[in-house]
Amino acid sequence: MTQFVIPAPPVAAVPVAGGGAFPVRRIYCVGRNYAEHAREMGHDPDREPPFFFGKPADSLVTSGADTPYPASTQDFQFEVELVVALAEGGSNLSPEAIPAKIFGYAVGIDMTQRDVQSVAKKAGRPWDMSKGFDHSAPIGDLIPATRIGHPSRGVITLKVNGVEKQCGDISDLIWPIADAVAYLSNWVELKPGDLIFTGTPAGVGPVVRGDLLEGAVEGVGSVTTRIA
Repeated sequence: MTQFVIPAPPVAAVPVAGGGAFPVRRIYCVGRNYAEHAREMGHDPDREPPFFFGKPADSLVTSGADTPYPASTQDFQFEVELVVALAEGGSNLSPEAIPAKIFGYAVGIDMTQRDVQSVAKKAGRPWDMSKGFDHSAPIGDLIPATRIGHPSRGVITLKVNGVEKQCGDISDLIWPIADAVAYLSNWVELKPGDLIFTGTPAGVGPVVRGDLLEGAVEGVGSVTTRIA
């Protein structure tokens, strides 16, 4: 048995509806996967190979806990997303192989320091710190696929203080779930415990301290967090 020289960090996990917890290994996020969101960010929505960025596993905010407003931003924004949780992994997978590897689904919010991201983009630098900071990934309970199947359509929304800001349908994904996950498996070996945030519809925007965020995907579930 390995003897660690410092205490091992706790395993990040997402609660599972009905009981238990899903241990999280890595978090991958698909960028600009809805046409209208690509347009609002100033990009061409034509179907090009997807790109990915990451968040640390311990950036998750679970069970409706508050999300702190980072001191490093003046433009803190929300992006509601359908999240996929893998029970099995692999490399160079086909889209047809993906559903059997999915444990379940959740609703997440990709919190973004938009001003930090913009500065990094203009300078041609990585924008990891605009996405992968502490508490950047609020997420609702995971719903096993054995209960809800594998959704290919359903309204996805985000409300701020009860006012709808984002509304789309997961059927509008440029790269559907199976295609995006299969493509990702050509770049990395996926493993059990991986989460994939699949992209956000149009309507992203800023929040301030005290705002209540409520995200939902029809037939999947919801996520709630307050900005503190």
